[in-house]
Amino acid sequence: MSGTHGSSILKQPGQVWAVAFASVIAFMGIGLVDPILPAIAADLDASPTEAELLFTSYLLITGLAMLVTSFVSSRLGPKRTLLIGLGLIVVFALAAALSGDVEAVIGFRAGWGLGNALFISTALATIVGAASGGTSSAIVLYEAALGLGIAIGPLLGGLLGGISWRGPFFGTATLMAIGFIAIAVLLRTDADEPRERTRLSAPLRALGRPALALLAVTALFYNIGFFVLLAYTPFPLGFDAMGIGLTFFGWGVGLAITSVWVAPLLTARARRTTVLAVVLPLLAVDLLVAAVTVGSPAALVACVVVGGLLLGVLNTVLTESVMEATDLPRSVASSAYSAVRFIGGAVAPPLATVLADSVSESMPYVVAAASVLIAALVVLFGRRALARIDDGSESTLTEAEAITIGDAA
Repeated sequence: MSGTHGSSILKQPGQVWAVAFASVIAFMGIGLVDPILPAIAADLDASPTEAELLFTSYLLITGLAMLVTSFVSSRLGPKRTLLIGLGLIVVFALAAALSGDVEAVIGFRAGWGLGNALFISTALATIVGAASGGTSSAIVLYEAALGLGIAIGPLLGGLLGGISWRGPFFGTATLMAIGFIAIAVLLRTDADEPRERTRLSAPLRALGRPALALLAVTALFYNIGFFVLLAYTPFPLGFDAMGIGLTFFGWGVGLAITSVWVAPLLTARARRTTVLAVVLPLLAVDLLVAAVTVGSPAALVACVVVGGLLLGVLNTVLTESVMEATDLPRSVASSAYSAVRFIGGAVAPPLATVLADSVSESMPYVVAAASVLIAALVVLFGRRALARIDDGSESTLTEAEAITIGDAA
């Protein structure tokens, strides 16, 4: 990514810091629930499959909401869209914390997903528009916020989850409420901002483009592998909330490092389709190793951390590819892609626990590896249709958009 002097990054208006802070908290939500899944299952007398539905409801609604976020933000403006998103997260995170049964928590996580979709689809453009020191400074700041959120989420979930499974939800509600107040006070009004309105049907129509459809199908199968590793692994690990939190802190750090720094280096030296065709099979191998060593917590921890390194590359390269696959507006292309992609993420967690209960603990990883290999085959056999994604190099802004949407799940 483009470098910039630390002083220019730090000299930002208050509104930029307000959105950056809220971005850290929003991206913490990716791994926040992970360490408390076993505790929720135990304390609410729920099966592992029911606990996994916390991911399913969140991801399914996030994906569906992505189909309308560009329509909404193009009419309401960024400030109102950000505030609505943050407000929904506060309300539903608090409601989840106060719930007495797992069905209620599942439902409230769905509302959380709606709020998160509205927020993350608007935050990057807001920071870029408000930052001083040029686009590069703004994007470095945003990437720092994103990386912090991804890494800290599981750690905070483990710390607060060690007190109670309700702790991470209360913590998120409190921090998001602070972010809401900061944005309400510091971010400029939408009244004078020119906006080009997006049609409601635009993302669905975008999936008629062959290149975008191929990438969406690739991401659907890839995301099954992603979320088996993320959402199922806490159960065979057998750690307490803090142990799971530390494990996925390592996962988040690896993912953040490779998504921000390694992926751009690889795509500067090789075609995107080549990077995908190499790294997807490596992820499949990592998942197969997890299947073979499922009885060894130390080996599973290693697979999680290595998986994070590979996932960071794949997230960024896939979404960079989406940005370049068509001449559609990037917000429309990313909305269409994300909606399909999150279906894989929504299906994977409960599928994994059903396979574990009915076959064996290792079977979820075997199925995940097979799914990732299918994603690799889609890329290989679709290379002719994907030729456009190998042309040219990414702008810094496009890379940041790719990182954002790639890690939003």
